[in-house]
Amino acid sequence: MKFMVETTISLPVNRVVELFDNTKNLKKWMKRLESFEPISGTPGQPGAKSRLRFKMGGREIEMVETVTVRDLPHEFAGTYEARGVWSETRILFEDLGDGKTKLVSRNEFRLGWFMKVIGWLMPGMIKKQSIQHLEAFKMFAESEAAKH
Repeated sequence: MKFMVETTISLPVNRVVELFDNTKNLKKWMKRLESFEPISGTPGQPGAKSRLRFKMGGREIEMVETVTVRDLPHEFAGTYEARGVWSETRILFEDLGDGKTKLVSRNEFRLGWFMKVIGWLMPGMIKKQSIQHLEAFKMFAESEAAKH
């Protein structure tokens, strides 16, 4: 399954990238993120692996991120693997001028058999969650700008 979601953030691209690139900010906009732990490589650089732990409902979900592209301020991409799910996310940062940035998230998901059943029972769930993450980042970034 492939899809794209996007939003416009009322901040210059350099500030959006700065906020996005700081792993200390992840918990400020990723709902249910419990921890971000580097495993190998230099965090944020191609080849680096990190473990993300989420609390969803009463369950803990662990995911491994592998950074595949770091071409900031233009693009950041990585793969994300959890039990029964593999995904790739490419985040594109587009300077719209006038202090605005378009954030585009291109996503590909491959689901194991059990997750395919869940996906069939709840269509749109994965895309909806991706939209929520993008909008949560937008709200976080714009609220950070309001503080300064």
